[in-house]
Amino acid sequence: MSRYRIAVPALALLTLAGCGSSSGGGGDEPTNAPATTRAASEDKGPVCAGEESPEGLHVLRGGGFRLPGGGGVQYTGADADGTTRTATLRDGERYGSGQQEWTVGPGTGVTVSGHAYTVRQICSYRVVLEPKTAEDKAALTAAPESMKPPGGPANAPLCFTTNEAVLAAAAAGFPAAGEQLSLVGNGGVQRFPTGLSLTVSYLDTKTGTAGIAANCATIPVAAYKDVRVGDPVEFAGVGFEVSEITEQAVRLARTGD
Repeated sequence: MSRYRIAVPALALLTLAGCGSSSGGGGDEPTNAPATTRAASEDKGPVCAGEESPEGLHVLRGGGFRLPGGGGVQYTGADADGTTRTATLRDGERYGSGQQEWTVGPGTGVTVSGHAYTVRQICSYRVVLEPKTAEDKAALTAAPESMKPPGGPANAPLCFTTNEAVLAAAAAGFPAAGEQLSLVGNGGVQRFPTGLSLTVSYLDTKTGTAGIAANCATIPVAAYKDVRVGDPVEFAGVGFEVSEITEQAVRLARTGD
């Protein structure tokens, strides 16, 4: 059989307010998370627009990020015409009915749960948001009480942070740059040192596509759908490129430090 699917937790969400085009959510929202990604072949690029900020937090495609002080934000959709790129952000760390969405471009300001951010970079696989205040930057870089994940929602300080020590520990859990990370497509969960877990949600050798889901602190932090060989993805601040899709596994070549 060339294709199989594995159930992945539906995205569910919290609270955001922003600048940019918006669309309010109504009572007709589905109870399950809608599709959040398009086939890679439909994306005309560029891969990224804008410049990455060293102080920015990374919201991964199809997933959510819990923000300091409460609330969260998700990267639910992308559009590119070959020259420019925009992203759809939704309020909250999880999917929920009746939530508001915003279409943003590089440089757009958004206010999330009373905290202001600037959209610094939009890529096919992530959005980089930079906090505008020193207080929010400090909250994101704060050191956790322990580098050992306690499990469940308590892993949040290790999952949603820009702290250099935490990101270094997460990066050390992956193969070295240039080496391969193999995710077996049998429904198993692969776990990493700072609480991240990865699962292959489906494989389709007929179309050469696959899905990869990531969770951390019980939050769906990424849902890469219809990835193909050559597509970029990111986990815990580390970049990868899809290098092979077989009936047994998805292999990722580490490209980031």
